[in-house]
Amino acid sequence: MATRVLVLGAGFGGMELATVLSEQVPDEVEVTVIDRGDAFVFGYAKLDVMFGRTTLDAVRLPYASFAHPGVRLLRETITAIDPERRRVVTDAGTHEGDILVIALGADYVVDATPGLAEHGAEFYSVDGAARLAPVLADPRPGDYVVGVCDAPFKCPPAPSECALLLHDLLLEHGIREQSTITFTIPLPSPVPPSPDASAALLEAFAERDIRFVPGVRPTGLDGRTATYDDGTSLPYDLFLGVPKHRAPQVVLDSGLAENGYVPVDSATLRTRIDGVYAIGDVATVGVPKAGVFAEGAGRVVAREIVAGIRGETDPEPYDGIGMCYLEFGDGRVGIVNVDFLSGPKPTGTLVPPSVDLVAEKQLFGSSRRARWFGL
Repeated sequence: MATRVLVLGAGFGGMELATVLSEQVPDEVEVTVIDRGDAFVFGYAKLDVMFGRTTLDAVRLPYASFAHPGVRLLRETITAIDPERRRVVTDAGTHEGDILVIALGADYVVDATPGLAEHGAEFYSVDGAARLAPVLADPRPGDYVVGVCDAPFKCPPAPSECALLLHDLLLEHGIREQSTITFTIPLPSPVPPSPDASAALLEAFAERDIRFVPGVRPTGLDGRTATYDDGTSLPYDLFLGVPKHRAPQVVLDSGLAENGYVPVDSATLRTRIDGVYAIGDVATVGVPKAGVFAEGAGRVVAREIVAGIRGETDPEPYDGIGMCYLEFGDGRVGIVNVDFLSGPKPTGTLVPPSVDLVAEKQLFGSSRRARWFGL
């Protein structure tokens, strides 16, 4: 009898998990992937849309193109999760599995920062990036603030990338000298696990007259001024915000979460309930909330499931190793390589930015499009 695997969420982790199971045990699993969306979008593509490099239609990968033996992908909204019974209720019915994998990512709590919804602009959602595209297509001289509202947050390099790409945009439009750019973040440095990457970013900020303010969180926006938890304030004409994150409400209601996220064993991604896993941004693993780490976690859970089907023991654990591409502006891309779990503390190194790495970043995307969607 086939093992029924319920995968909640069709992001990096869900896509890779379903693909590996289809490749290795297609006749021994019945995989059901459930997601409320109709298309996949790479996280880094949101900046491309926001800064007018491409269109939203061009970066959307329709889930209808995802076709793998032993897997079905359903577009449904999850309304309740019963981890103990591995049962899920959606707006279209009820699904049960032998194994349940929570891969629903993290939601944005825009209202957690007073005034952000009314007087700022979040750029972390697909819709938010798309709304900003026409605004940034015709920028005006003024004070620009890139503000991270809380930590942890997805794709740690992205706010730094935003500030650097904003510099390029204002320079291109001939208004950089009449404008200011300030980047604020609750963390002590741009990319704490990698001192090399942080140093390179700080150097890039200094060269471009981008003010970097670490260790602060915005407490409110009024349309003209952003106030911060250290008592300071910043004037702004456009506030580009990274909202507070947390697990989706349906996950919080399931009882699996603690302090906003689902705790798991870092080696196996297992939750406290037998047969229930959590991967990607929804989980507390000890690694960044980034697509490449969710993808790696998806492979780990796939190994666990395959080992169970085949009667094998001790599959290879999650190593917490990953990399992120980092846009430095001026047509250059760097790579941050990080190792979060093998030593006493995370370590990271930087491959210096270059034009050559732009093609490597494009290959990263095209290889996933081909692997998951056959495109």
